[in-house]
Amino acid sequence: MDRTDKKILDILQSNCQINNQELADMVALSPSPCLRRVKLLEDNGYIKKKVALLEPEKLGLKLSVIVLVGLNSHQPAVMSQFEEAVRFLPEVVQCYLITGQSADYVLKVIVPDLNAYQLFLLDKLTRINGVTSVQSSFILRTICETTTLPLDHLD
Repeated sequence: MDRTDKKILDILQSNCQINNQELADMVALSPSPCLRRVKLLEDNGYIKKKVALLEPEKLGLKLSVIVLVGLNSHQPAVMSQFEEAVRFLPEVVQCYLITGQSADYVLKVIVPDLNAYQLFLLDKLTRINGVTSVQSSFILRTICETTTLPLDHLD
């Protein structure tokens, strides 16, 4: 990973739709070597995937909730079962195994409204085997939210 690779990553994480010629110009390479570098970065796992970030509110998803979930056991089978179940819940956009809290997992859930969250909570989340506690915090306002990773430490 050299400075040019870092610059390519920095540009692509801000705008993955940039064409190769523009990217090459921005990193002072000709198009072929630039494309080879991008392909290597993809092949080596530095670039997971390229996506379009959608605006939840425009799609009627107006309620975001941080949910702390406690399980009745820390046995690998119970945890794996929970993790597999939440992967298939479309309302769950993030899920993290955590430490230092009274909960085992923290989820970010996005739904249209409070009624939809109630249905999600009662009909889906609390029906997963092993779930013993749920604490919900409703997001009032997003202060900062980015998908851009810091790359300064790569110098």
